[in-house]
Amino acid sequence: MGHREELTAVCGRILQALRAELCVSMRFLGPSLDALPGRMDLTTRSIGTDAAFLRFNPQYLMQEFVAHPYRLERAMLHMLLHCLFRHMYAPQKRGKEGLWDLAADVAVESVLDGLDYDIIRVPLTDFREEWYTRLRGETGVLTAEKVYAWFQNHRQDYDTLEKLSAEFRRCDHSFWARMEEERKDGEPPRSMMMPQKSREDEWKDRAKRAANEIELTGKEAGSGGGGMAELLRFVTEDRPDYREFLRRFAVIREESRVDPDSFDYGYYSYGLSLYGNLPLIEENEFRESRKVEELVIAIDTSASCRAGLVQEFLSETAAVLSGQESYFREVRIHLLECDDRIRADTLFTSPDGLKCAAGEWTVHGGGGTDFRPVFAYVEDLQAKGELRDLRGLMYFTDGFGVYPGKATPYETAFVFRKDREYLDRDVPGWAMKLYI
Repeated sequence: MGHREELTAVCGRILQALRAELCVSMRFLGPSLDALPGRMDLTTRSIGTDAAFLRFNPQYLMQEFVAHPYRLERAMLHMLLHCLFRHMYAPQKRGKEGLWDLAADVAVESVLDGLDYDIIRVPLTDFREEWYTRLRGETGVLTAEKVYAWFQNHRQDYDTLEKLSAEFRRCDHSFWARMEEERKDGEPPRSMMMPQKSREDEWKDRAKRAANEIELTGKEAGSGGGGMAELLRFVTEDRPDYREFLRRFAVIREESRVDPDSFDYGYYSYGLSLYGNLPLIEENEFRESRKVEELVIAIDTSASCRAGLVQEFLSETAAVLSGQESYFREVRIHLLECDDRIRADTLFTSPDGLKCAAGEWTVHGGGGTDFRPVFAYVEDLQAKGELRDLRGLMYFTDGFGVYPGKATPYETAFVFRKDREYLDRDVPGWAMKLYI
């Protein structure tokens, strides 16, 4: 056996021992750990992953295993969470400042610090705890996307960023940049017999399975695994497309439009050829269309929903709905403002009015939130005949409030801004949740 083969064998046994230790404590991560085989790589001075292999410098691996084996176990779990959260698949966010790499490390380390397992526990420094408190206070639960957005909006000096990077970094991210180069060149298919899932999709599936395993075993949740399961569930959740979502609120009506699909061109052409200028079938001047006719948009005007957030929501909604393919010429859109009671009801009969409202919005109210008055008010409008064919209601909110106890006869969606995603836990099962 040559020196390289012997070195590879020794390092392989080290990695296997580390995996075994982790699997004993966290069985739900066993299959995912097995999906990262080790590979010697002298281009790194430490250890890292490209979502296909756990790449290591053999000298670093052996020295750390002798001196600080718990650091290697923590680093393995750190890299595994990068893969499960698919942090390396965001090349558009990887700029020279390294903010995405830092945000991903902060998100992963916050999860690990929430797990109650001796095998990966490290002392929580004052510096780390201070930043956790600061970030959670302004962003809520720490996901890489939210932390990245925070760093973009709150520029830090170079020394602070260097200190943060040293505090939270546990692996070499240079492999992520190499992955992007490989994607540009095109990844060769692994089998010519049948199409294969991309590596990113495979990690998404593993994340779903890990979340299911945590929830099924139960006791892991008592050691902090429940928080990890919630994060994994969120990052793998498929959310409806906004335009498709609005199609749920559409009704079918005939409108005055030429319908070229309603007649047979063969008969039409035959008539012209037989009689000269007399087609057998004329174009149908009416066609069935599926568009939004009635819609209720409710705005939570409690103190936590600022005017700027509401303007963003209305602007995006107006942009989606204002196209001719979304509305009939005559529409009825009720824009309700409500905190613990109805503050205002503005009726729009065209998309242009909604656009104007978005630009000039001011919040009315500011008290506590009770969602029930909106639904009672809509029920009253239906009883009066002002809403005859309502298919849907969208309620923009921060998520804090009293929800109605019974399902509505129309589609209901509680809409959250994407960076408020963890405030949706109390939404009743019969309602939809949408992030924009």
